[in-house]
Amino acid sequence: MSLHDVIAHAITQATGETFEPRDRRGVSGGCINSAEVLEDGELRYFVKMNDAARLDMFEAEAAGLAEIAASNSVRVPLPVCTGRHEGRAFLVLEYLDLGSGGGKSEQRLGRRLAALHRITHTRFGWQRDNTIGSTPQINTEEADWPRFYREHRLRYQLQLAADNGYGGSLQTHGERLLERLSWFFSSYRPGPSLLHGDLWGGNHGALADGTPVIFDPAVYYGDREADLAMTELFGGFGSGFYAAYRETWPLDPGYPVRKDLYNLYHVLNHLNLFGGGYRGQAEAMIGRLLAQAS
Repeated sequence: MSLHDVIAHAITQATGETFEPRDRRGVSGGCINSAEVLEDGELRYFVKMNDAARLDMFEAEAAGLAEIAASNSVRVPLPVCTGRHEGRAFLVLEYLDLGSGGGKSEQRLGRRLAALHRITHTRFGWQRDNTIGSTPQINTEEADWPRFYREHRLRYQLQLAADNGYGGSLQTHGERLLERLSWFFSSYRPGPSLLHGDLWGGNHGALADGTPVIFDPAVYYGDREADLAMTELFGGFGSGFYAAYRETWPLDPGYPVRKDLYNLYHVLNHLNLFGGGYRGQAEAMIGRLLAQAS
């Protein structure tokens, strides 16, 4: 059997509807995966593919999408099935015809994201590890947020950076920041909110009726500010989004300071994924944070 035969059989088994694709076309799967849309004339599915060793990544993504969907807060493509065949892993998702949306869609997204963040848990982290991009994301559950963020986010990325040859001031100043991390939470005690985890501008869109959709998550329970901070890192969200979110659930006054702290995780991850061009940005962020915490 070919890979596409196996995928079609897996879809049939998962949905109970016979699926025999007559057409397939390649589409963007991001910088990590290849992707196709499979159609049989009536049914249509979005399929991500990667090396067989990435099956755990796809299974974790499917679990994250299912958790967001179960919250009844913001629309996501529903996971259908995952599998592996002859060296390739796949993830099949509901196909959604997405556009960029407009102002009203972004306002709806702001309100829906606040509803997602209202879904809480007893501890920070998640039931399983997943990935941020292609980097492992450690979600070992902790009762204490500063400890979780220090050990499983910043320290983990700094160690990866050291392993990748980025030592010197990045490591010495990074360690100083880890030692002072509690300063940023001296009067702020966030709860464990359900987070998308990787909410940059390329991971949201809208249906034709304006319904906002988020996808490609790196789900865990953490400080909701971490999701908001990432929306500001690379742009792609309009003022209506932020106004609607804050109107639904105002942010703590200390958010502008912690925003750099949360985005440092993603900049360090980009350093580890894409190379030294992000080192200067990471060091500048650490410098600003140390100046605040002095």
